[in-house]
Amino acid sequence: MEDWKTELLAAIDNDHEALLAFLQKLVQTPSPNPPGDTQAAIGVVEDFLHSHDIDTRLIAPQSTKPNIVASFDAHQADSTPGPTLVLNGHIDVFRVENASDWQRDPYSGAIENGFCHGRGTVDMKAGTAALVAAYVYLHARKDLLNGRLALTVVSDEETGGKWGSRYLLDHDGDREIWRGDCVLNAEPTGLDTIRFGEKGTLRTTFTIKAEAAHGAYIHRTEGAIRIASRVIQRLLALETMESPNMPPSIRAHLLRSDVRARIDQVMGAGAAASMLHPTVNIGTIHGGVKVNMIPSTCVFEVDIRLPIGLTTKTILDEIREMLQDVPEASFEVQSAASNPASASAPDHHLVDVVRKNAELVRGRRRAPLAIPSMGATDCKFWRYARVPAYSFGVSPETMAAVDERVSVKEFIDLVKIQALAAAEYLMTGGSEASDLKQY
Repeated sequence: MEDWKTELLAAIDNDHEALLAFLQKLVQTPSPNPPGDTQAAIGVVEDFLHSHDIDTRLIAPQSTKPNIVASFDAHQADSTPGPTLVLNGHIDVFRVENASDWQRDPYSGAIENGFCHGRGTVDMKAGTAALVAAYVYLHARKDLLNGRLALTVVSDEETGGKWGSRYLLDHDGDREIWRGDCVLNAEPTGLDTIRFGEKGTLRTTFTIKAEAAHGAYIHRTEGAIRIASRVIQRLLALETMESPNMPPSIRAHLLRSDVRARIDQVMGAGAAASMLHPTVNIGTIHGGVKVNMIPSTCVFEVDIRLPIGLTTKTILDEIREMLQDVPEASFEVQSAASNPASASAPDHHLVDVVRKNAELVRGRRRAPLAIPSMGATDCKFWRYARVPAYSFGVSPETMAAVDERVSVKEFIDLVKIQALAAAEYLMTGGSEASDLKQY
């Protein structure tokens, strides 16, 4: 092992208690979204960075949803300046619906039995804390690096990113820094996987209008709910569609037996198959006013997840074809919640250094495999800008669940892997240009 790696790992082990205290304080500082007020939690990050003599900047297009950013340059003499690597994590978390169902205060940050407990530990305060810590360690060792390291700790991820990552990339004066050449994000993935892409989302609202009548008079009208049930059955047939424009390199990767096994291992049996096809979820349905009346209206919402390479237009064309003989049905796209699928190359240099250093920290044969995600992350905004972006974080097992918790060992291992991988990326020339189209 190189001397710098030995020294860095020893420093992280020595700071074990301080790192846990930082994570605890983040968890103990509520930042549910909605409503999305993250000022206090961002303050915790700001204090931690300032305690290590790191300059920061607050960018707050919405006063209650600030983002904290930092960057530094490092350059080796007699060498071409290296790339910019962006570390990205969010500070807003899911709401707590029923605190009485929890065994502990949802914001306790209690460390018991090898876990740190509390809302947001998994999604994604442990990941964000690890990235912040990695930034601190590399800032102190910038003489080893070549390039620029940028840190973006954002708000508003849980509600679309308009005032967070998306704002930094689209509107901030330093957006070229925050865009970077490559992104390491720390959404929960489990240390056995690094995510190179994610399925797209298409959310729609269907409205069925029909003639109302007494419940005994079904000979007069079919009714809105029965029509809706027929439409739903047709929509479920979308799940048999193939993705016609998936890049051949990604299709070949997703058909590998080891990749399919790892996807099913971390997401449940059947997940690997769904990576190649759309999925259709009927999330809400409302209709009728009384059990003995044939309803005139039924409204339901549909969440369709699109595999890499399958466009929204293709799905919408299919839906319109399905509804040609159903004049009672209409639909609208929920544009703010619909995003195309996105992907970066699964064999990118950043993936290689994460795999290599994960195996160093966790032991032989413990290297993560590159797989896509089914859920959405802020990585998509960078991929849309043709910047390779990857997620690597703690286990998603208790994400958004009652008694959410993160393994202390996993958190410390994550700090080590992220710091080692980011350093090695900036020491070895960083990002090669990717010829993979971003979706």
